[in-house]
Amino acid sequence: MAAMDLPVIDLTPYLDHAASGGGYGGDPDPVSDLGRLCGRVSETLRETGALLVRDPRCSADDNDRFLDMMESYFERSDEFKRRQQRPDLHYQVGVTPEGVEVPRSLVDEEMQEKIRSMPEEFRPSTPTGPDPKWRYMWRVGPRPLMTRFKELNSEPVIPEGFSEWNDTMDSWGYKMISAIEVVAEMAAIGFGLERDAFTSLMKQGPHLLAPTGSDLKHYGHEGTVFAGYHYDLNFLTIHGRSRFPGLNIWLRNGQKVEVKVPIGCLLIQTGKELEWLTAGECLAGMHEVVVTDRTIDAIQSATEQNRSLWRVSSTLFAHIASDAMLKPLGRFTESTLAEKYPPIYAGDFVEMELAVINLKGKKEHS
Repeated sequence: MAAMDLPVIDLTPYLDHAASGGGYGGDPDPVSDLGRLCGRVSETLRETGALLVRDPRCSADDNDRFLDMMESYFERSDEFKRRQQRPDLHYQVGVTPEGVEVPRSLVDEEMQEKIRSMPEEFRPSTPTGPDPKWRYMWRVGPRPLMTRFKELNSEPVIPEGFSEWNDTMDSWGYKMISAIEVVAEMAAIGFGLERDAFTSLMKQGPHLLAPTGSDLKHYGHEGTVFAGYHYDLNFLTIHGRSRFPGLNIWLRNGQKVEVKVPIGCLLIQTGKELEWLTAGECLAGMHEVVVTDRTIDAIQSATEQNRSLWRVSSTLFAHIASDAMLKPLGRFTESTLAEKYPPIYAGDFVEMELAVINLKGKKEHS
């Protein structure tokens, strides 16, 4: 399997353009340097389902501060962490213990059929059960006062003994949301849509900062699947750089590649809501997290330096607002595939997807 150097898009030119134009006003000319940069964003999302960006507002230090706190949280006892679980709210706030989230590839027959048809070298690793990773869900940004989807817009859960928790979570979460909003605007321009075609639908969405914690001391054996082959159900997903490698993605052409995220960069992946809005022009990016030989090397290095052996991903799920309608936008309504994406409330769509992967309606974890 090849490692791949995705192109890194520097968001500075767009931010400078926005600052000089008074807000994000005045769409760039498609043939200008900035217009071509927007085209590159949409093209990369379409062809690879993933994009690396450099945002001057999100520093490596910000990412490290967040990772340090999450490592110390995940290192606490299972008994302590379970106090923050809320299964009655579909685990959409607080902690999701290991062994709860089921990889879609274990339960989706259509996906299993697709995997069987892949060339062997591009097939995902086969999980043996639910993911052995923990996850923490923290809402970022305002929620609607009136919504039909209250459990998707619940109050946050704060663990005891972490005085810096709110500030660290909100600070990193807002910075990553800001990066996604810029990418969403650039992608919309690149696709020939109105600049705010996506961002207007994101307002008051149930955005979740959702770091995962994988215990490499217990599960750090080559081939262990921490997150089985799946796509993300939301609009766009963004990650800061993890301290341990192991993320594989699948390109639109079916090729499997290992992603390397350079220091100071953020990784953005396409989710199912974006696929819906573009009538399949952008497909939800398939990915997995597996312990590889490079992960083993990083474990060895961390052990020698007496660093934490929890693999934390600083993942944020950006969503379309629950009460907004998901349907193909603009020119995508003319697509021959548009009928595959009928109008549906984003909240109904999310609840439908959560039911498949075991996070909806499960009242307790045994």
